[in-house]
Amino acid sequence: MKFADRPEVRAGDDAVWDRAEAALKSAVEETGLAVEHNPGEGAFYGPKLEFVLADAIGRSWQCGTLQVDFVLPERLDATYTAADGERRRPVMLYRAILGSFERFIGILIEHYAGNLPLWLAPRQVVVATITSDADGYAREVQAALEAAGLRAELDLRNEKIGYKVREHSLAKVPVLLVVGRREAENGRVAVRRLGETAQPVLALDECVSALAIEAQPPDAAASETTESD
Repeated sequence: MKFADRPEVRAGDDAVWDRAEAALKSAVEETGLAVEHNPGEGAFYGPKLEFVLADAIGRSWQCGTLQVDFVLPERLDATYTAADGERRRPVMLYRAILGSFERFIGILIEHYAGNLPLWLAPRQVVVATITSDADGYAREVQAALEAAGLRAELDLRNEKIGYKVREHSLAKVPVLLVVGRREAENGRVAVRRLGETAQPVLALDECVSALAIEAQPPDAAASETTESD
């Protein structure tokens, strides 16, 4: 995280910038977070915090920013009525959580080499059949996954299972559920995870329940933990 102060070319006088920089610096100090100084890289209207990410090969990218602006409210003659009934000048805050959304997604894809965590992967699960005898059961498996909120696709093609596994592995699908006649008869699925050699066979409801929990975004999982506490 970097603290970027007044650039050489800027709007507003030094007194305004002194107030803006002091306010932002004070707020950062209260958090106790370590901040690097990035001199002269603030926006033309105010100082900013820069949240810089390093990608897979060590390059730095400014993504999220938080900016404090005392200048534009003055130029807009913006006011509000305070609790004491007086008209006061507001301060404008700008937050870009991800910065450029496209750049942020590009950094994620490159950093994970396309091997995204389950909650983030666009295709979370593929249900692949060994033989056409299991087509109907594969559809049941997909329906159960989708009912649990998972993004699941079917692969019913008349291809060898090794071919299907290789193709979906290259496509970075996190979970491949393989079903054949035996799995259909027993209501089970063989679970293949990307990059792992183990292939446990689980009951369908057990598998779906576990994947549904794993597929929750981090903020949702943290929220549930807090509520239970």
